[in-house]
Amino acid sequence: MDAPQGARGTARATTGDPQSHTGPDHPLRVAVIGGGPGGLYAAALLKRLDPTRDITVWERNAPDDTFGFGVVLSDETLGGIEHADPTVYRALQRDFVRWDDIDIVHRGVRHTSGGHGFAALGRRRLLEILHTRCRDLGVRLRFRTEAPDDLPHTHDLVVAADGIHSTTRERYADVFRPRATAHRCRYIWLATDFPLGSFRFDIAETEHGVMQLHGYPYAPDASTVIVEMREEVWRAAGFGELDEAESIERCAKIFAETLHGRPLRSNNSTWTTFRTVVNERWSHGNVVLLGDAAHTAHFSIGSGTKLAVEDALALAACLEGQDSLPEALAAYEAERRPVVASTQRAARASLEWFEDIALYLDQPPRQFAFNLLTRSRRVTHDNLRLRDAHFTRAVEREFGCPPGTPPMFTPFRLRGLTLRNRVVVSPMDMYSAADGVPGDFHLVHLGARALGGAGLVMTEMVCVSAEGRITPGCAGLYTGRQAEAWKRITDFVHAQAPGTAIGVQLGHSGRKGSTKVMWEGMDEPLEEGNWPLVAASALPYKPFSQTPRELSRAQLTDLREQFAAAAGRAARAGFDLLELHCAHGYLLSGFLSPLTNRRTDAYGGSLDKRLRFPLEVFDAVRNAWPGERPVTVRISATDWAEGGTSAEEAVEIARAFAAHGADAIDVSTGQVVAGERPEFGRSYQTPFADRIRNATGVPVIAVGAISSWDDVNSLILAGRTDLCALARPHLYDPHWTLHAAAEQGYSGPAAPWPAPYGAGSRRPRTGRTDAPKPRLSL
Repeated sequence: MDAPQGARGTARATTGDPQSHTGPDHPLRVAVIGGGPGGLYAAALLKRLDPTRDITVWERNAPDDTFGFGVVLSDETLGGIEHADPTVYRALQRDFVRWDDIDIVHRGVRHTSGGHGFAALGRRRLLEILHTRCRDLGVRLRFRTEAPDDLPHTHDLVVAADGIHSTTRERYADVFRPRATAHRCRYIWLATDFPLGSFRFDIAETEHGVMQLHGYPYAPDASTVIVEMREEVWRAAGFGELDEAESIERCAKIFAETLHGRPLRSNNSTWTTFRTVVNERWSHGNVVLLGDAAHTAHFSIGSGTKLAVEDALALAACLEGQDSLPEALAAYEAERRPVVASTQRAARASLEWFEDIALYLDQPPRQFAFNLLTRSRRVTHDNLRLRDAHFTRAVEREFGCPPGTPPMFTPFRLRGLTLRNRVVVSPMDMYSAADGVPGDFHLVHLGARALGGAGLVMTEMVCVSAEGRITPGCAGLYTGRQAEAWKRITDFVHAQAPGTAIGVQLGHSGRKGSTKVMWEGMDEPLEEGNWPLVAASALPYKPFSQTPRELSRAQLTDLREQFAAAAGRAARAGFDLLELHCAHGYLLSGFLSPLTNRRTDAYGGSLDKRLRFPLEVFDAVRNAWPGERPVTVRISATDWAEGGTSAEEAVEIARAFAAHGADAIDVSTGQVVAGERPEFGRSYQTPFADRIRNATGVPVIAVGAISSWDDVNSLILAGRTDLCALARPHLYDPHWTLHAAAEQGYSGPAAPWPAPYGAGSRRPRTGRTDAPKPRLSL
């Protein structure tokens, strides 16, 4: 939010010493702890908006002490600065270095993507500009001085901008409730005395492992250089035993080609591990956190200073726009928290991509470059197409897209089945069957989505027994009548939507069964008509849920046969693909997770033992299913709960199913335990699919908050998934795929309109070609 130009009143403190500082004629006394860009800019803004404010900045270091070298600011942030304080903006503008290109160097080949637009300047110069502005406005700057402990009692407002190691945050940790997550890479912040011509990523494959350089110019004669690598690579390379000078010399040799043989220099540079800081609250009484004290975002998306400056803009505006200090601080946090959370999600995706960069080294060169550029999920296929059509077309050609064909409309083969495009209608429980028999609703529901152009339409979870239903409304394949009803649906799809495949998902509810239909109370037990539950272990899903019986050996055999029999019925009903449901806490998922499998026999304990029964079921299903038709497996790649399935275990689970003949892994997450804490966000489950695909080579289906055709194209072209399954978008629009084709100007064989709907395909395209180019956020 941009700070307004004029003052509209001053928010008063309600804590501290109200008798001394809340009188109507008393100027607001503000203490700023920390003389970094965020704290200085907040001080300057607050003083400019109300010259009567008494503002002091406490900084324990000297004026010219700074860590790091260059600072990158986005056009959006610069626009806010220009509006709030043109004087600061003009001073910055005189020193900015600007460039458009991103270079990615991998295995000796450089790929360039243009049209991005960056602006940077030296961090020391940025501080000098802000020092000057603060002094000109009358802000007191106290360097080499620790902030007094009693500032909340002597001032009306305390802005804690004291960085990632904030002493203010730690003093009130019981209120702010900070969490700091350390990550898996070490990095060091350096510089070189010549300007790189672009934002540059250089990948070095050494005998010890992969190392990467992030570099960009920040002055006509200088560039920032960050060297990063996994902790185990850092140790194997011996960096832990080198002093600062030796480390810098070693880094210069590793990246000598990029540096043109020039040396690197440091500024008290040390190897460190990035920590993501999150606080449950950002204010306490008259104390408010700003910048890294409140939140951090990995340097690979260039957001640290940007976020701090934007915090200062928002805080100043909220203090002007609200009637009281509590209201102002609440408004500041309400405005900034969603923005910061979104940035932190993007930053985490980016840092994890670099942590796992070894997974992508064997990708085709241009796909590797595209993958790197889109790693945060903020940069997309369409975004890059608008910026650099030549680069994007080259990536598409390398991927195998015919001219004018978006990646989502390329075919994909699973065993004997070729899907005409990469879109899957995800399994969605409809709870609308009678005695397990699908009826007219299912015919219309699945038929409409088949006519809508998707390459594959999946049924909801179809239960292998009456006791295996989730609710009384769940569909089944445990009787001949049910199989005949399903054949009516598959016949319709094959006749009326030729080229669309239809798949069945087989499963058993386990401990999550005998509940009400979703709209009457999700996961709530039936008030009457309950049936007994079985599971890997006798653990209820929720405290009020029915406690299942632990399955005996004999019952395991019976269940395996129920799955095989259902698979045989599914084959005779005409399904093209079968998926085994081993996710979301249902029966087979309950065996896989250590949180739900507490068995002490051959089916519990180690991962190999927890896999044993699901693999036995898979083998039985595979044997009962026609050999030319594919079988996929849906798994929960994480339980989103401490002690649950880990990302590494998910890879091993996928690898085990693939070894037994699974043709693809449908990668979902969670819903295994009631106390889960998912990290929701755009495409939030796709990193798990990405890891499995690139660690094992097994085809994957990505699911989870994928809502746009641009996301689908981006994920597929980057090599993070082979197919994309969408649920809610297909509930909103059964013809989502056809509409995606029309909006992209595609009218090829991968998305044919049914003849009766042909007139609708000629709807004029809503133009995107002259849309503004969005700012690239790495």
